[in-house]
Order: sequence, then structure tokens, then C-alpha cells
Amino acid sequence: MQTASYNIKPDFFQNGIILLMYTGIITHLGTVLEKTPTDLKIKADSQLLQKLSKGESIAVDGICLTIVSKDKNSFSINFMPETAKKTNIQYLNPATKVNLELPATASTLLSGHIVQGHIDMVGLIKSIVKKGNSYLFAVTIPQSFNKYLVEKGSISVNGISLTVISVSSDEFTVGIIPHTWEHTMLHTAKVGDFVNLEIDALAKYIEKLIKNK
Repeated sequence: MQTASYNIKPDFFQNGIILLMYTGIITHLGTVLEKTPTDLKIKADSQLLQKLSKGESIAVDGICLTIVSKDKNSFSINFMPETAKKTNIQYLNPATKVNLELPATASTLLSGHIVQGHIDMVGLIKSIVKKGNSYLFAVTIPQSFNKYLVEKGSISVNGISLTVISVSSDEFTVGIIPHTWEHTMLHTAKVGDFVNLEIDALAKYIEKLIKNK
């Protein structure tokens, strides 16, 4: 992630340029220090903390949240009951590792895909299988979301931009390369864990356009 000012609000058109919210490329890992029914306090490294300011956005496991305070070792965010209900925040505990990504700007390389930070559903890790130098994850999904996933399409898993390998009626698989395994929270994931899923926004827009037509 390039060093840049994050005072501008992302996720809108400015001077004809789309400012993307996130790209699904995880830049840092954090550790949950404290959790209340409305707040999370997350430990992060000093390099990231220097870039954070109160009132700005950050993706925590793919959830777009607002920073409400920070100190020399950590930052805090608020979350609503609806966010807790629809994401894996309800399952986070102290010492849990979380993926962190700063918002993208017009100068950010789009190395992943357009990620809004709006979680569509929570999936369950069904299996983790080591294949060669990588890991194959199978994640279960509600059947109603199957129509949005295609082989070789994109999906965000805990904020990570990944490519779908296969899709069935109620699950999909993705492959995790060594770099992603080592530099995201996935190396701490276990079968039975819940992960945040955001489908490709383009699929939802296309569906609405077709319905309206």
C-alpha cells in the first residue's frame, strides 16, 4: 500500500475517477485486545498506527469500520448490533488475529478486486487441505448466494481478494498461496471457523439491471 493521505472519503466518484474502498490485499495483521458489545480494541504495529486517524475507515476482516480512537499500540472501532449479527465479529475473542487493510485511493494499484467492505454473509470453513505448497479451503454458503459465484470469479474472504476454484450448490473452494497463508489470519483458521464473505459487487449490480430491464 502506497503512503497516501486518507482524508478524502473513498467509494465515490471524484473528478471522474472512482475511488475504491478496498482492493482485498491485506497489508497488516492485528490482534484483538478487548471486546465489548459495541467496541473492539485491536493491537497493530506502529507502521500502520501512524497512518490512522480518528474518523477514518479501516477494514477489519473485510468489514468497513470507523476508527474512534488510537494510542501508541492499538486502535478502537465501534460496531452496531446489525454488524455483529451479520459478520464474524460475534465470534471474535481477545487474542484473535484479524486482517487489516486501509482504504484505497485513486493512486492505489488494484492488485485484487473491488471490495466495498460490506459483508454479504458469514460462511463456515468446511475443510482445509494442503495441496503442494498451497492450501485448499472449502467454505459453505447459503444456497441463495450460489448464483453470485462463478469459477475463476472473485470473492472476498475475511477481506482477502481470492479466486473461486469451484462452486457447488452450498459451498465453494479457494486456493491459498504461501504468501497469503503467512501474511493473513488464514494460517490461524480452523475447520468450523466462521469467515466474512463479500461477493463481487458487479454481480449484484448486473442482477438488478437485468431485473429492472
